[in-house]
Amino acid sequence: MQNLTELPFNSTSQRTSVIVKVCVVIPLFCFFLCCIAVMLHTFASHRHFLDTSRYILFAHMLINDTLQILTSVFLFLCIMGRVRFALLLCVPLLFVSTGTFQNTNLILAAMSLERYVAIFYPLQPPAYWRSDRIWVLILSLWLISFTFPITEFCIRRQDPAVNILSTPVICKATVINSSPLQGLFRAAVSVLFFTVVAVVILFTYVRILLETRKLRQDVASVSKALHTVLLHGFQLLLCMLSFTIPFTETLIVLHTNWLPEDIAYFNYFCFVLVPRFLSPLIYGFRDQGLRKHIGKTLICGPKRRVKPHFRR
Repeated sequence: MQNLTELPFNSTSQRTSVIVKVCVVIPLFCFFLCCIAVMLHTFASHRHFLDTSRYILFAHMLINDTLQILTSVFLFLCIMGRVRFALLLCVPLLFVSTGTFQNTNLILAAMSLERYVAIFYPLQPPAYWRSDRIWVLILSLWLISFTFPITEFCIRRQDPAVNILSTPVICKATVINSSPLQGLFRAAVSVLFFTVVAVVILFTYVRILLETRKLRQDVASVSKALHTVLLHGFQLLLCMLSFTIPFTETLIVLHTNWLPEDIAYFNYFCFVLVPRFLSPLIYGFRDQGLRKHIGKTLICGPKRRVKPHFRR
């Protein structure tokens, strides 16, 4: 969201441009929410999903990405409409948007490790990887992901002209994260998250790959886990597309005459919004068990209880 700038509505063409951008984002956003709602309904309707660590982590990722998309699109609409409100309301929204953005990467690492644990410790998994204790791991991921945006806010340079309670501002990250120190901290955190998650996914992939050469039985489940870890790597690449925004901005400026707000919208839509939409949907509809139940939900609708009919 930090790349979207305030739009001056000085002409009919600019107002039309804003309307078109909003009309593109909102239907895609509604479609995403419908898909997520169907998947979460499927989880809640079938007990065996809630008794499996892998599905619990995936449901957690769905909830996390829904929060990220909700806050991101809300901030996008506020910037498009030039809506101003106090920093006291803006800061929590930015915290949620940034924290959930980083949390997705940690969840991908946890899901890869879960596949590793399921292959190497099928009978006696470590305590915190069991379905009844995995909430401890999930809570830890939330704490870690929100620690960094809070720290970044704490090291900001205080502007005496801005009152956190009353000064209305356009809610974007550059308002509260504008110092060079914060930029350096943000870049270091991004590299750290990407490196740790990439190493975890690579480690689990290599270990499972080596395991397939040793096992002569149950090769199908090991191969399936291998493909799942590969998919997590692809999801990580989708999430990391947002870090290519500075390079794409430079290329667009050099080769086109686009307005700054159009460049910001293009980057936001292509490298932030669309990857976040695709990542959970690809994983969810790829899973055979989940896809089967989703298909039944979409075709048959919710199950209705039929009252027994007794003949007299």
